[in-house]
Amino acid sequence: MTAHTPLRSIDALVAQGLVVPARREALDAVAERYAVSVTPAIAALIDPSDAADPIARQFIPDAAELLTLPQEMADPIGDDVHSPVEGVVHRYPDRALLKLVHACPVYCRFCFRREMVGPGGASLAGEKLDAALAYLASRPEIWEVIMTGGDPFILSARRVREVAKRLAAIPHIKVTRWHTRVPVVDPERITADYARALRVPGKASYIAIHANHPREFTPAALAAIARLADAGHVLLSQSVLLRGVNADIETLAALMRAFVENRVKPYYLHHPDLAPGTSHFRLSLAEGQALVKSLRGHLSGLCQPTYILDIPGGAGKIPVGPSFLSGCEMPGAEAQAEDRFGTQHSYPPA
Repeated sequence: MTAHTPLRSIDALVAQGLVVPARREALDAVAERYAVSVTPAIAALIDPSDAADPIARQFIPDAAELLTLPQEMADPIGDDVHSPVEGVVHRYPDRALLKLVHACPVYCRFCFRREMVGPGGASLAGEKLDAALAYLASRPEIWEVIMTGGDPFILSARRVREVAKRLAAIPHIKVTRWHTRVPVVDPERITADYARALRVPGKASYIAIHANHPREFTPAALAAIARLADAGHVLLSQSVLLRGVNADIETLAALMRAFVENRVKPYYLHHPDLAPGTSHFRLSLAEGQALVKSLRGHLSGLCQPTYILDIPGGAGKIPVGPSFLSGCEMPGAEAQAEDRFGTQHSYPPA
């Protein structure tokens, strides 16, 4: 195994000292069900002496994943019911997902697509890619296309250039967005040439970077993110609110500041989806709202993500952030506005 090879088995994790041998048998059962991969960049961040290490919690299998609650589901956000052709998810009128690959460089233990992704899955190519692009071209209401998977950044620069060129030829698509974990988990992949390959000529180009803990912003990750920004992409953040990883105000604030300091605008903070075997990561919505409320007024407005719930079954995303207004539900009623210190202030009706 070379220094650049991901760790893709429990034996490999044991050999690297990231899993104690006594846990091997229990975790083998997890690995039989859900894919495992830890890149060298992530392995180097894990503190094996810390049983509560927030990086390990995201990527190292846990026996708790074998517990599936009745409300958990294989397709928690309803990808399948909104997939008109293979590789496309069209849930909202003006935008669609283009799922280019089924594999990732790492497999997050809380992944909402964990029943669908893993090594060995074929990428969207040939006639299947033709059919997916034909669908996008046939729907003039589609204004934005979001490349996802899996992680589309595991594709070669040649492949992403091909996709970019073909999207550029569809006139009603004005915005392209790539969703990825690669800049923080495998930053060496993001060369200047790769960053240029992602540009879709004539379209606004956005990249949503997924990170959940400030320690993920290593010098190599910062350099990769800078290459994307310098290539002209607008950078957004995606994070998941995770118990034991970032579900405290200090960590969450540091994470959002790390994004902003590196030209990444905080975008979505996701409430964990009801994926099988992920209950140990989930907080209550009330706990999440309290954390997000604490950010307001104590961090720059640039650092404020939108707290999002993806309604199970495919009904779509809704913001579930806390309200700072009360009492204005009735016409003509005076509102009460709560400031960052919790003090109420009256606001007159219109």
